Amino acid sequence: MYLEQHTGRGVRIAVIDSGVHATHPHIGGVSGGVAIREDGSLDDDFVDRLGHGTAVTAAIHEKARDAEIVALKVFWRTLATDISTLVRAIDEASVRHAALVNLSLGTADLRHRDMLQAAVDRARSRGSIVVSATESDGADWLPGGLDEVLPVQLDWTCERDGYRIIERRGRRTIAASGYPRDIPGVPRERNLKGVSFAVANATGFAARALERSSGATLSALLDVLAAGTTQAAAV
Repeated sequence: MYLEQHTGRGVRIAVIDSGVHATHPHIGGVSGGVAIREDGSLDDDFVDRLGHGTAVTAAIHEKARDAEIVALKVFWRTLATDISTLVRAIDEASVRHAALVNLSLGTADLRHRDMLQAAVDRARSRGSIVVSATESDGADWLPGGLDEVLPVQLDWTCERDGYRIIERRGRRTIAASGYPRDIPGVPRERNLKGVSFAVANATGFAARALERSSGATLSALLDVLAAGTTQAAAV
């Protein structure tokens, strides 16, 4: 596909997750970050102690090795946080001029729709596009189902180096593999996997597309992504 020549150069990506282990060989350093503690305070301890954020970032970097990564740590003891922290993280990502906001988490609680839509709208006004799953285990997810979010569908039939643009409920959606970057000596089925990594893989492809078309709107970004694959389908 014609996006293979691009590496995400010049594209800043905020990864909202458990932080990043910046010295991991699959990461190669980050441009900084911030941690949002459970009491709402900020500090610079964005080191990943759960492993998830590092694996997500590695998947992104595999697709877009020259993208600039900013870590936003919201997970501390478990892979869970509250809606206020999630909204704060989206705001922090856009204030820090992230072109893409990788959100490998979400909620099925529709009570949070308005808060999340407002956060997404603020991000778009600052030039940031949130990338998030549109559903998980058959349940619709937020913010992936909101307007102005790049929606991602987990698709186990996709190869890790490819993606498809599909129609889901009238919206163009990027379908991607749920497998992360392979770890030598570790069988793929024993590694982390799932919708989080479909989002990460999609973010990497989106970074390539933004390198090709810097500053693109969400619709224009989807046009570039659609032109980069011949595997269009409808579900």
